[in-house]
Amino acid sequence: MRYCPECGYKLIKLPLGGRERLTCEDPKCGFVHWNNPVPVVAAIVEHDNEVALIQNVGWPSDWFGLVTGFLEAGEMPAEAVLREVEEEIGLPAKLQSYVGMYEFYRSNQLIIAYHVTVDSHEVDLCPHEIAAQKWVAIDDIEPWTAGTGKALQDWLKTKGIDRELVDFSGANS
Repeated sequence: MRYCPECGYKLIKLPLGGRERLTCEDPKCGFVHWNNPVPVVAAIVEHDNEVALIQNVGWPSDWFGLVTGFLEAGEMPAEAVLREVEEEIGLPAKLQSYVGMYEFYRSNQLIIAYHVTVDSHEVDLCPHEIAAQKWVAIDDIEPWTAGTGKALQDWLKTKGIDRELVDFSGANS
């Protein structure tokens, strides 16, 4: 952003709240771009000792990650994760546990991760969002360094599986 969305004046960097922030150069306006992170939910979707990994539309063909999505206004994270699983892979899910919160600085997001279970492997992908899906055995899945991989690593630890993060080189998200 180079110009104030409120008045159109140029934005300048000023120290505010312990950080440099973009602010409107017009002191009468007072606009500050706080750049707060966006809350996103992530689902570790399990069925029969396998985890669902999805490939978003537009991702390279070898990139797969967890089901994720944005919270809607007035929605709690636990509600959002169940909605996202049903929207993206067409399966109603049951909330099992909260896994944790994770930074995803590259996209300015705060990921709120949950473990959910589904009663079927028969997915119905949302073609506008999801290009592909695969089931990976819990014993074979490798958590990755980017985004939701740390949540997957923490969840695996609850199952007694201690895995190092695999360097994110385009294989997962």
